Amino acid sequence: MTDPTATPAPQPRRSIRSFVVRAGRMGPGQTRALAEFGPRFVLPYAAAPVDFGSSFGRAAPRVLEIGFGMGDASAAIAQALPGTDFIGVEVHTPGVGALLKQIGERGLTNLRLIQHDAVDVLQLMIAPGSLSGVHVFFPDPWHKKKHNKRRLIQPGFVHLLADRLATGGYLHCATDWQPYAEQMLAVLSAEPALRNSAEGYAPRPGYRPLTKFENRGLKLGHGVWDLVFVKPASSSVDP
Repeated sequence: MTDPTATPAPQPRRSIRSFVVRAGRMGPGQTRALAEFGPRFVLPYAAAPVDFGSSFGRAAPRVLEIGFGMGDASAAIAQALPGTDFIGVEVHTPGVGALLKQIGERGLTNLRLIQHDAVDVLQLMIAPGSLSGVHVFFPDPWHKKKHNKRRLIQPGFVHLLADRLATGGYLHCATDWQPYAEQMLAVLSAEPALRNSAEGYAPRPGYRPLTKFENRGLKLGHGVWDLVFVKPASSSVDP
């Protein structure tokens, strides 16, 4: 029998998530792609480091993309850089289905997907010092000030990213929301394991394609800010 006077046991504190899982509509092409290509290209979430050499069947530089959306940029980059293996992390099923569809249409073999929270994936599935690069393109800016704490690029998360990067690896972020760009620049600049590759914001690297949404925004005079930070040989990051 429970003692009504006993002090309740403390409950584990839920971490603040940078995303909301939205119910998205799946088209027939996305549904077919999930069934046909999912078993090969979607890696199940597991609380243990992944042997990506076995998953891809080769040893190659590995780049992690966090929040690939519908996967247009991911597929274009993977096709343009066949010598690099890409790991895309996304929580939304329609986006996973859309990128799987492109994988099939383009005949890509250097992409693997994980449908799970990127923080868990980084903490438990990615070994320290194993990534050649990380892409975070147009994460949710959480415009309202009271929601800024939900933004993905925060000091603790950047420290984790730096730990997973190999020496010489890079972190590339991009946003079209200036207040978030300013926060990103401040947070990344404060991480001792990373160095800015530019004086402030970086020119858009050639491997990052312009999206239709970005092109439309640029024509309307909207800005886009790229930040590229690298992990130099002298850096050391505590796990």
